[in-house]
Amino acid sequence: MTSSSPEFDVIIYGSTGFTGRLVAEFLLKTYGQNGAVRWAMAGRSQEKLAEVRDLIGAAPTTPLLVADAHDGPALEAIAKRTRVMITTAGPYQLYGSVLVAACARVGCDYVDLAGESNWIAEMINTHEATAKANGARLVFSCGFDSIPFDMGVWYAQQQTKTRFGKYAPRVRGRVRSMVGTLSGGTFASGMATMMAAQRDPSVGQLLANPFALTPGFSGPTQPDGDTPYEDTLAGSWVGPFMMAGINTKAVHRTNFLSGHPWGADFQYDEMLMLAGPPKAGGGGNGGFSLGGAKPPQPGEGPSRTEREAGSYDLLFIAELDAGKTQRISVKGDMDPGYGSTSKILAEAALALAFDVDRKSTPGGCWTPAAAMADALLVRLPKTAGLTFHIE
Repeated sequence: MTSSSPEFDVIIYGSTGFTGRLVAEFLLKTYGQNGAVRWAMAGRSQEKLAEVRDLIGAAPTTPLLVADAHDGPALEAIAKRTRVMITTAGPYQLYGSVLVAACARVGCDYVDLAGESNWIAEMINTHEATAKANGARLVFSCGFDSIPFDMGVWYAQQQTKTRFGKYAPRVRGRVRSMVGTLSGGTFASGMATMMAAQRDPSVGQLLANPFALTPGFSGPTQPDGDTPYEDTLAGSWVGPFMMAGINTKAVHRTNFLSGHPWGADFQYDEMLMLAGPPKAGGGGNGGFSLGGAKPPQPGEGPSRTEREAGSYDLLFIAELDAGKTQRISVKGDMDPGYGSTSKILAEAALALAFDVDRKSTPGGCWTPAAAMADALLVRLPKTAGLTFHIE
């Protein structure tokens, strides 16, 4: 296990990538160089780390740690020096497995941006026991997928319980608006997942299973999120949302890890709100805009002005019997793929480092809401631009 007082609070592995750089820049501007948060940058190239350090205006003394993504001993060595490991180095199924193993072995807490459900399932199956034994809290999907959705459902259920005295057996997640671009890392991860499914048909079966991340448990048939229809409860036509397959699995795992407080028969679907009936043959892109251009490559991304011009607005409707509903909104103040994601990821790591005790959240493989919902509800509105409101 890591010592009780490791050298760093967080290490950002993948700092030379576009999102990793944004995480480092956020920590520098929000918490300073050597103030309340002790942080370091890590990656496979000392030269590139130094370039990013200088680019974001960090001090020359900023610790730069070098380890290749496939070098287990080197990754274990840096994991022993921190309370939490942040990693933005994806696609995770290509570059992330050795780091997860290293953190599990040395008892280092861990957060990532993984939206690769097949890989997450593999990591749970492979490292859950080791993580529990060594006290490593491994928290997957701590970016736009899946914190706003995972937390949105959790918050809707908390408000439903407060108002009606019980949880809802069904929640609808609806993307009301979203302005931003698909990140290069997300696109690359999607391509890697598609290739994995082509090589192994069982991957495709896993991706289609909403309970793929709840080993030993399979719940009821879920609502159809693929067929457009007029959702009168949402007050809009709705259609498929490209991240739904990732987020719905995370939400069901949150319910599973929490002991099914929302019921073993809980249903959740996630769709994109549309201006009207979709045109025949219009597949859409699930809400993200590519602006007619090629998707960005990993390491590339929009300018600060473009990131700050982005936003998103999510609606969650918890449904009880007799027509009772509880509506809440989750809004982000920057583009989802880069600006918002980098802030959310950093704050998730800090919540794990400073706010979440090991009695309530011991070692194991977690979702964000199951691991640290109360802490995130406090942190995210303060510095990450994420807000939660009752409607």
